[in-house]
Amino acid sequence: MTMTRTQIAIAAGIILIAGAALYGMGHPLICKCGYVKLWHFDVVSAENSQHIFDWYTPSHLIHGFLFYALFWLIMPRASFGARLIAAVLLEASWEVIENTDFVINHYRETTVSLDYYGDSVLNSVSDILFMVAGFFLAAWLPVWVTVLLAIALEVFVGVMIRDGLTLNVIMFVWPSEAILQWQQGR
Repeated sequence: MTMTRTQIAIAAGIILIAGAALYGMGHPLICKCGYVKLWHFDVVSAENSQHIFDWYTPSHLIHGFLFYALFWLIMPRASFGARLIAAVLLEASWEVIENTDFVINHYRETTVSLDYYGDSVLNSVSDILFMVAGFFLAAWLPVWVTVLLAIALEVFVGVMIRDGLTLNVIMFVWPSEAILQWQQGR
């Protein structure tokens, strides 16, 4: 799990570019409420995805687990640092794409996220950093522990907010009225 200074600088540069791109797209640096919270509990609010941690933070840890496995498979000869750079590039790209008007409107039309207007730059950068943490955890933990942790995080978040990475992907790719009604508590 070693990285050169150059690799660290490249990964940091990708994160900074993503943050600058989001800011350039009109996303606020911090929550429009004017303050920063460490954790925001309320999913159905204008402050969701605006602070450092939220209920979707575990999904970014899971991204790190999945990206570690993906790049281990498709880049078997690459160094840990090169794989991490690829993962950071993928996550940062998703953060920018996720915050386009097209994707934001798609979420608002097909999911329970009616008050979602995109992430703050702080939240997006935090999401990328949590993916990095997940990537490091996946490299350090035994595979079975990583898999159990991913399942536990998905189940816990699913029980707490009726959403999570798996449901988010399903509702984005193939919206289901049954899932939407369950998420709304009907």
